[in-house]
Amino acid sequence: MQNRWSAAEARRFVDDYGRRGHDAALALRVYTSRLLGAEPALVRHGGGNTSVKTRARDLAGDDVAVVCVKGSGWDLAAIEPAGLPAVRLAPLRRLHALDRLSDEAMVNVVRGNLLDAAAPTPSVETLLHAFLPQSYVDHTHANAVLALSDQPDGLAICRDVFGDALAVVDYVMPGFRLAKAVAHAFDRQPHLEGVVLHKHGIVTVGDSAAQAYERMISMVTLAEARIARGRAVVVPAASLPAAPAAAADVLPVLRGACAAPLGDGRYRRLVASLRDGPEALAFCNRADLAEAAWRGVVTPDHSLRIKNRPLVLPAPEAGRPDAYREEVRRRVAQYGDEYRAYFERHDAHTGGRRVMLDPSPRVLLVPGVGVVAFGRSKAEAEVAADLAETTIATVCAAEAVGRFEPLAEADLFAMEYWSLEQAKLDKTAEPALARQVALVTGGGGAIGAATARLFARQGAEVVVLDLDGDAAQRVAQSCGPHALGLACDVTDPHAVRAAFDAACRQFGGVDVVVSNAGAAWEGAIATLPDEVLRRSFELNFFAHQRVAQHAVRVMQTQGTGGALLFNVSKQAINPGPGFGAYGAPKAATFLLARQYALEHGVDGIRVNVVNADRVRSGLLTEARIAARASARGVDQAAYLRGNLLQQEVTAEDVAEAFLHQALAMKTTGGVTTVDGGNIAAALR
Repeated sequence: MQNRWSAAEARRFVDDYGRRGHDAALALRVYTSRLLGAEPALVRHGGGNTSVKTRARDLAGDDVAVVCVKGSGWDLAAIEPAGLPAVRLAPLRRLHALDRLSDEAMVNVVRGNLLDAAAPTPSVETLLHAFLPQSYVDHTHANAVLALSDQPDGLAICRDVFGDALAVVDYVMPGFRLAKAVAHAFDRQPHLEGVVLHKHGIVTVGDSAAQAYERMISMVTLAEARIARGRAVVVPAASLPAAPAAAADVLPVLRGACAAPLGDGRYRRLVASLRDGPEALAFCNRADLAEAAWRGVVTPDHSLRIKNRPLVLPAPEAGRPDAYREEVRRRVAQYGDEYRAYFERHDAHTGGRRVMLDPSPRVLLVPGVGVVAFGRSKAEAEVAADLAETTIATVCAAEAVGRFEPLAEADLFAMEYWSLEQAKLDKTAEPALARQVALVTGGGGAIGAATARLFARQGAEVVVLDLDGDAAQRVAQSCGPHALGLACDVTDPHAVRAAFDAACRQFGGVDVVVSNAGAAWEGAIATLPDEVLRRSFELNFFAHQRVAQHAVRVMQTQGTGGALLFNVSKQAINPGPGFGAYGAPKAATFLLARQYALEHGVDGIRVNVVNADRVRSGLLTEARIAARASARGVDQAAYLRGNLLQQEVTAEDVAEAFLHQALAMKTTGGVTTVDGGNIAAALR
């Protein structure tokens, strides 16, 4: 592993943070913490922790010894001094004399000794850092060290590799007992450079930030060298179908199978992340995949994110979707049954007071497709996928040394249901569209952009389609880091199919589709050229049909219902002079929506339309507003407020109507009018 320490960069951190009032010790702690966090082979997604012992002034102005430890919610890769809250050191060290200390009492005493009561809660391993004498302590979950440790004879292997430099501490649940065990190892061997935490990770120490960091890199490099000297593992590949199914067709099947029904047509959905790179596919395509798939995580911290094992599925074959769907649902149900049995077995042995977590799998291994991870959001799914890939890399490295063997099931259960780890889980109320995927056509325009942004604020994962790909990407970027913006000509059947495939690959499926793209052509109907009318019908009717067809295809595959929403316009109900080319296909689209509502209510798909009027957009341009206002002898503002409420209707108002329809679980075939009041356009 490369040593990335730079004296010049270290000085820059000291100077920069010094100007902000932080001492050099804390500045260097931030620097080397970020070095560790930047190495995926050391820590992933909030894993690991670091500390520095220094001095600080409390509110009374007294100079006190403190230990600054990584706080809950902070990632080493981007940590700041605020993420290393200072805790009075002396009261923590006095705890070393105790024989036992409950987890709750430990957290209470640590929080009670924070210099800043508003600071984040320090790591559950704060006492481990506090009990050691060295100034700097680094703790990671290095893949290479875990590959040596996660073995039937992992203790002996680690002792052989690291010799007298590191003590090897047998597995102990994190907290007070682990802190005592590590402190005792240093009491017996004061000159240790660190310890291996069996089947958990590695700790290195130093009197300087550079020393602790460089020892970590040195020890991990020793582990990597031992793995490199191991045997070459050649595993035959499985025999895959001659015509494998595409990932875009498979992911909605998996997503639907992992969704849990909540009643009244609602589902607790999950969002997917697909990893189909060479390493992921090679592992999933192993002939011995069922045996190679892990029966426990490489470090117990991962159990909260990916559970203790993945679900192994058969290779999907093109042309047999129904049979594959049934097999996947059967295996997901079996996984859930086995998880419930695992929970009940261990919960009964430990008091029977816990509440079972969601039993659905978080990682699925699919030959020919890859690693599919699920989470409550795309961000959470990405974390699970990263940890799954880390697990694959560690398992493969372990096989080069011997045989991968994780912690015992009881130990993994204890970590998964540990109250202090459960406290890390986000228990805040989810937004209204959380766990749902929304696709918006015409998303680069005013109404489409407002709808995409509102849906994103309500928790949806968003796909923005527009003929102008740059506009689609700009709107997607404003919706969040995971939103997808794509160029798509909705009059092109192949482009529409490709867009839905991209949505399925990105998120696992689609739940809400807003068919919004459109354009207006003007002219007296009697003299209108056929070509103009055909072009309008192609965009304002047939494109809606193509989008609806693919929306229903994906939603039926998922089997969890959905919402198909159309932007129809008041022209469908109250045509205006010279707008027949626009109103006629919109009226047909109005009927189209009702036909879909009629035929797909049985699938739980709700189909509704929004009827809007006089909204500034690509259809109602500033020039068109000026022309209409002039023809009516009023100014532009009066024209836009020409309704019963005398209020201008905005794109955001239309977006609110689409949101209402997306959430209205028992409304289909309906119309939401957003025009400020126009009796002539009211439905009879």
